[in-house]
Amino acid sequence: MNLISIPAFQDNYIWVLTNDEGRCIIVDPGEAEPVLKGIEQNQWQPEAILLTHHHHDHVGGVAAICAKFPHLVVYGPAETQDKGATRVVEDGEKILILASEFSVIATPGHTLGHISFFSFPYLFCGDTMFSGGCGRLFEGTPAQMYQSFQKINALPADTLICCAHEYTLANMKFAMHVLPEDMAIQDYYRKVNELRAKKQKTLPGILKNERKINVFLRTDDVDLINKINEETNMQQPEEIFAWLRAKKDNL
Repeated sequence: MNLISIPAFQDNYIWVLTNDEGRCIIVDPGEAEPVLKGIEQNQWQPEAILLTHHHHDHVGGVAAICAKFPHLVVYGPAETQDKGATRVVEDGEKILILASEFSVIATPGHTLGHISFFSFPYLFCGDTMFSGGCGRLFEGTPAQMYQSFQKINALPADTLICCAHEYTLANMKFAMHVLPEDMAIQDYYRKVNELRAKKQKTLPGILKNERKINVFLRTDDVDLINKINEETNMQQPEEIFAWLRAKKDNL
């Protein structure tokens, strides 16, 4: 399968997986126009849509795309039933599309019903994990998001993190604020800065790199714990995670 990103809005990416015959899967189409343009230009044949959660910038284009391609199956969590999902899927389910098996993983935190789709090497994680960061907690709790991160972290090291927003530079600025002396974070911050200066994308991320530069994946890291304990006294990974999310929100 070939992975393509379609820019949308200010900083969204709509992901498209295509096979060698041009049949494709569309992930989180927040708006229809750039997707329909891509379909026409590349002569793709849409087979399915995957939805991770109910927010408009992830589902806003579903109706218009399905109006043009009424055969499409739209997979999504229960919270997307009134947003265009025609097949509700839950944690642990496996679905077969274009000869590829996708595992459904419940990843609540950003929203209560948020799910991710995994078909190695691709993880479509919506607004759960970003490169260098994590999604805002609009509906869920820090504990829920922490557990969602543990599920993602258990995936193979070469997993590609296909998140939905180009937030990497802001996330790395935060990581630099938290751990300014960390060499891996410094190096990646410089790389991301250079890419964004050229208006190049930083995604997808790769899990083995995220384990080094994403502070939300380093909640049991001694350096991070010691740094945080300059301001407060916390030891438990879930506490560290919650502190980091609150700190990011308030910067």
